[in-house]
Amino acid sequence: MAKEGAQRAEETEQMIEKEGGKEGAEGSAAGSLRAGDAKEMRAVVLSAFGGLNKLRVSKKAMPEPQEGELKIRVKACGLNFIDLMVRQGNIDNPPKTPLVPGFECSGIVEALGDSVKGFEIGDRVMAFVNYNAWAEVVCTPVEFVYKIPDDMSFSEAAAFPMNFVTAYMMLFEVANLREGMSVLVHSAGGGVGQAVAQLCSTIPNVTVFGTASSFKHEAIKDSVTHLFDRNADYVQEVKRISTDGVDIVLDCLCGENTGKGLSLLKPLGTYILYGSSNMVTGETKSFFSFAKSWWQVEKVNPIKLYEENKVIAGFSLLNLLFKQNRGGLIKSVMDKLLNLYTSKKIKPVVDSLWALEEVKEAMQRIHDRGNIGKLILDVEKAPTPLMANDSTETSEAGEEEEDHEGDNENKERMPFIQ
Repeated sequence: MAKEGAQRAEETEQMIEKEGGKEGAEGSAAGSLRAGDAKEMRAVVLSAFGGLNKLRVSKKAMPEPQEGELKIRVKACGLNFIDLMVRQGNIDNPPKTPLVPGFECSGIVEALGDSVKGFEIGDRVMAFVNYNAWAEVVCTPVEFVYKIPDDMSFSEAAAFPMNFVTAYMMLFEVANLREGMSVLVHSAGGGVGQAVAQLCSTIPNVTVFGTASSFKHEAIKDSVTHLFDRNADYVQEVKRISTDGVDIVLDCLCGENTGKGLSLLKPLGTYILYGSSNMVTGETKSFFSFAKSWWQVEKVNPIKLYEENKVIAGFSLLNLLFKQNRGGLIKSVMDKLLNLYTSKKIKPVVDSLWALEEVKEAMQRIHDRGNIGKLILDVEKAPTPLMANDSTETSEAGEEEEDHEGDNENKERMPFIQ
């Protein structure tokens, strides 16, 4: 084990040297340039809230670890729907711009801050980051960092934390999933949806109802028990199969789906809101879309909840981590999830890999709901020439577009890189 750690440390040092420039007789001026480059890194920068044109790859000063932090040479970063909302400024108390987006990554430990224990230089890790993940180097507190299993790739590791912790916390910590229960999950083809389906399969006799765009059905039909088109009347479809409804509803859509979800709950059932993607209809933040979605939310009457024996809950992993200081709880959940991974009961689903310079196209794919599983920014990947029908020019939804959730043939033409 010590030998492997030494080898990884050597690989890390070699990679740093490579980043700084080629060795050779290039003169003192070139040597000075290399020294400057070694202190800089590439990062995706959001210059202001708004559309895709607010994102660019820029050089930034390389961070150094403070006390209790790890410095990570990033290999891969995860993209999530919340990143679209951040880009638009469509979140509560957004940070100031310019900023580097991203909340999860994987890579190699490059340096240790004071008082850090349990990690060594060269360790392969995945981590939560409070912004700044979409960069070549990040620093984050040790409590948010976890070692990667030997057989897990960097892209899988970047796809693991947000999706699986969110799914596990909702199913087992909030809703208390048990044998014989039933679950309705929206966006069943997305990263969280696929994590939910896999975790449900670890409990005997759990029925999973899922909604997804019809073009995804063939690819994900084996992961859920009953699959419906996202534009169909799924309430009637569920009740046709289960007249009493379901025990758990996981809603990442919000809007009119809130009332539908509550209506499907059995007595003692739990509805959990963990997203509001219906509020994102165009490239930029739209007050019209926000107001329309908000007014479609059924106003919850506590007396009605009492009479019907129903539970309504919310879940935000980022708030739990960075605002409510529950890193210890998340660590225990990650331990359980990694045990499930090593026993081959769960596995991250990676949709596609993108270079940092392709972040706009990757975001568009999420916006179009074209992904099955997780989109990953591969820091070492070279950009791929885009197709003629580039979605960043032809597929952006208008602010008042009504059919943004429907099937779109342009999704099939998106760059798809494995």
